[in-house]
Amino acid sequence: MMKRTKRKAGRWGALLLSLLLVVSVLAGCGDSTGSSTSSQVESSSAVSQTEESSAVDSQSQVSSSAEEESSALKPEPREGEASQEESQVKEITLKVVHGDGSEKEFPLSTTAETLGEALEAEGLIAGEESSYGLFITTVDGETADDANQEWWCLTKGGEAWNYGADSTQISDGDTYELTLTVGY
Repeated sequence: MMKRTKRKAGRWGALLLSLLLVVSVLAGCGDSTGSSTSSQVESSSAVSQTEESSAVDSQSQVSSSAEEESSALKPEPREGEASQEESQVKEITLKVVHGDGSEKEFPLSTTAETLGEALEAEGLIAGEESSYGLFITTVDGETADDANQEWWCLTKGGEAWNYGADSTQISDGDTYELTLTVGY
C-alpha cells in the first residue's frame, strides 16, 4: 500500500511540476523580466483552470492561424484584374470578310482568355491542330479551299497580326478581322 501511495504522490508531483512549468513558460512569454510565476499559483485548481484556458486559447490561436494561412495562400487580384472566382467578361468584335466580299460583324461577350477559345465557344471557327496551334480553315460556315491557295488572314484593328488565334490574348474592346485571302 505504501508503494502505491508513493507512486501516486510521485506522479501527482511530476504532473504538478509539469503544470507549473507550463504556466510559468506561458506567463513568462508576456513577462519581460523572466521571473517565475510559481508563487502566483496557489492551488492545483488554479493550475487546472489555467491549463484549461490555455488549451482553449491555444486551440483558438491554432484555428485563427490556420485561417490566416489559408487566406494568405490566396493571391489578391491586382488592380484592374478579376479574382479567380469571378472571370472578367470582355466585349470584343469579330469582323468576317467572306470570299465574295460580304462582311459580317459579330459582337461577343466572353470570359475566355484567348481569341481562339472565344471563337470556338461561339462556333464561329473550325480548323486543324498543328505544331503552331490551331490552323483556321472555316469561319462563319465558309471553308478556305487549299487547292485555290485560300486561307483565313487574322488582323487586329485592321493591322497585320503575326499570332495565331489560340495564342492571342484578348482584352475588353478588342476588334479582330478574319478575311478569306487568296494566294500564299
